[in-house]
Amino acid sequence: MLRISKIMDYGTLVLTHMAGAPTRVYSAADLAATLGLGQPTVSKILKLLGQQGLVRSSRGARGGYALGRPAEDISVADVVDALEEQPFGLTECTALPGACSVEAGCQIRSNWQRINAIVRRTLEDVSIADMVRPNPTEFSLNRQPLPRPEAKSRVAHPTTWSIPE
Repeated sequence: MLRISKIMDYGTLVLTHMAGAPTRVYSAADLAATLGLGQPTVSKILKLLGQQGLVRSSRGARGGYALGRPAEDISVADVVDALEEQPFGLTECTALPGACSVEAGCQIRSNWQRINAIVRRTLEDVSIADMVRPNPTEFSLNRQPLPRPEAKSRVAHPTTWSIPE
């Protein structure tokens, strides 16, 4: 099963909450309390997001965290890249080429690479601003799908059905 990690989910939650009031400065403690997350987790997420410029921090009495750029300019792929330890990939060979012992002779590797590219582009096309919107049909995916290879019939002999009269 494909799953988003907890840290990815929480990081997206933090950013979408911040995108709701993009000029506001948030403390890690306030974010943790508001979102029902542990403060150490939120602090770790903010640190990692800050290293990639997705949030910026300021010190002092009015210090805290703010979005590093407009929510429209932060993609879900940016969040994945900031928070995941390994490069994005659905399989070992798409995340870390050369890591799989059967990679050279694998007959399905190119298909996994194609699927990986489609998922990656979709993550790039969905912004944090899109995630704030309550209706997913409002997403504006800008890219066209990859061209599909010529479809092959999966059924060797098609079945003809008829209804007796």
